[in-house]
Amino acid sequence: MALPTKEKIIAVLKPIQDPEIRVGVVDLGLIYDVNIEDDGAVEVKMTLTTPACPYGEMLLSMVHREVENLENVSSVKVSLVWDPPWDPNEMCSDVAKDQLGIW
Repeated sequence: MALPTKEKIIAVLKPIQDPEIRVGVVDLGLIYDVNIEDDGAVEVKMTLTTPACPYGEMLLSMVHREVENLENVSSVKVSLVWDPPWDPNEMCSDVAKDQLGIW
């Protein structure tokens, strides 16, 4: 049984966009960590741009669904974390910084 890699999981999460700012969660730096257990259990640690994000539940559900659809994933846990606090200057990719006008 070939488990998905962290890189594969990040790749399926890359198209998920924050609908408010229309930038992907991976490029925004909202995905903090991915852990894959030997039994196929996957935990994704992620944050949101703000605790008051109106799309937070939707984004968590989208991340859960995309990982759950991968082959050989037995379970998925998406953990919302606030530490470290999200900082667009430090965590966004160059693509996201271009889209958001951060430089």
